[in-house]
Amino acid sequence: MTSLEKGPYIARCTRDPADIARAQALRARCFGLAEDSDPLDGLGTHVLIEERAGGLLVGCYRLLRLAGPELGRSYAARYYDLAPLRAFEGPMLELGRFCIAPGRQDPDILRLAWALMTRLVDREGVRLLFGCSSFAGTDPAPYEAAYALLRARHLGPECWRPRARAAEIHRFPESAPRPEPRQALQAMPPLLRTYLTMGGWVSDHAVVDRQLNTQHVFTGVETGAIPAARKRLLRALV
Repeated sequence: MTSLEKGPYIARCTRDPADIARAQALRARCFGLAEDSDPLDGLGTHVLIEERAGGLLVGCYRLLRLAGPELGRSYAARYYDLAPLRAFEGPMLELGRFCIAPGRQDPDILRLAWALMTRLVDREGVRLLFGCSSFAGTDPAPYEAAYALLRARHLGPECWRPRARAAEIHRFPESAPRPEPRQALQAMPPLLRTYLTMGGWVSDHAVVDRQLNTQHVFTGVETGAIPAARKRLLRALV
C-alpha cells in the first residue's frame, strides 16, 4: 500500500470497502448530502488523509486511471463533452471528490494530499491529471471576478478544451471588468488554486450542479508542463 506521512497526518491509498464508506461519509458532510456514493467508487483508488493518532479522517479523494478511449466513463464526462481529449497521448488520471473535513485549515493536509498524488503520477507515467474543481453554491455572481480571470489567463488549449454538454452551464464572462488577481484567486477553491500554480488550465464554462449545490469547472494539468520549481516542491515529501 502506498502511503506518506507528514507531521500528525498519514496519507494512504486504499480500495477497502470500509475505507471507501468512510470517505463517502466525509464527502456527504462536505457536500451537505444525506449520503454520497457513486458507481465510480468501486473502480478507482481512494486516498485517505488521517490523523496518525486515532485515525480521524481529515481528507480524501478518488483517482481513476484512464486512456483516451476510456474517457467516457470518467466523472467529468457526465458534464462535459471530452471528445477533444480522446486524441491526447499517454496515461490520464482523474481526480474526483476531493474533500477536506469542515473546519480543518492545516495546510499540511493539502500538502500531503498532493505529495502522494505526485508519487502516483510519477510511478504510473501520467501525462494528464484532470478533474472538476467545485465552487460552492449555484449562483455565479460571487465568482464573476474569478471566472473572468480564468478566461483571461487560464483557458485550456483549444485542441484539448472540453465542450459544453450539461443542461445548465455558465459561460465565463467575455466583457467583465479587468479582475484584481489577488481578489479573484481568493474566491477560487484551494484545489483549483493548486492546479493553477502547476500550470493548469480550465474549460471556458462552469457546470451548475444543483444536486451537489456547486459549480464545476473542468481543470487539467499536463504534467510535462509543470514548472521545475513546482515539481521540486511537490516531490519534497515523496
